[in-house]
Amino acid sequence: MDVLKQHFPGISNEQAEQLILLHKLLTDWNQKVNLVSRKDENNILEHHILHSLSISAFFSFLPGTSLLDVGTGGGLPGLPLAVFFPQCRFHLIDSTGKKIMAVKAMIKEMGLKNVTAEQTRLETHRETYQFIVSRAVASLPKFWSWMPGKILDPNHNHDFPNGIIYLKGGHVNDELREVPLKASIYHLNRFSPMEYFSTKKILHLYG
Repeated sequence: MDVLKQHFPGISNEQAEQLILLHKLLTDWNQKVNLVSRKDENNILEHHILHSLSISAFFSFLPGTSLLDVGTGGGLPGLPLAVFFPQCRFHLIDSTGKKIMAVKAMIKEMGLKNVTAEQTRLETHRETYQFIVSRAVASLPKFWSWMPGKILDPNHNHDFPNGIIYLKGGHVNDELREVPLKASIYHLNRFSPMEYFSTKKILHLYG
């Protein structure tokens, strides 16, 4: 809990307890379903939950905002963000049925009312959202090729435009040149001094 309080001094005790529960659930489910790398099991809080929450350090979503988490895997970044933004609506999708089964179980055990999960692919998804979030499930050009038309709501009501919010590490300039979108880059070494975040970035892509 200390690392959460250090990065988010305003976090409520209830939110912190939900995130600690998520940490336990991810650890338990990872013994049955490969949700995160086995070699990274001891770093779930810092490398997965905190990494997911870094989005909230740069973006604050208004009540009623709709977000789609693509390639959610173990519910990341969607579940941690849903704890931080309980008045927003999150839909988590993944093509692997076992992962979605685990995510649905975690949603139920955490008592989250603002999250749904579905086994499906982005290419065939037909709902509309204000934001799409993802943790580097593919290269940016490949991810963009999966995007169905009209999945992003054209009506903006935030100080930042609707679009894709993508967590990614390493060099991104070559990939960005292959995607026909504007981009803002947020360096996560501004969010945390931890070594893990030194090369991590958030990309905000919008038309």
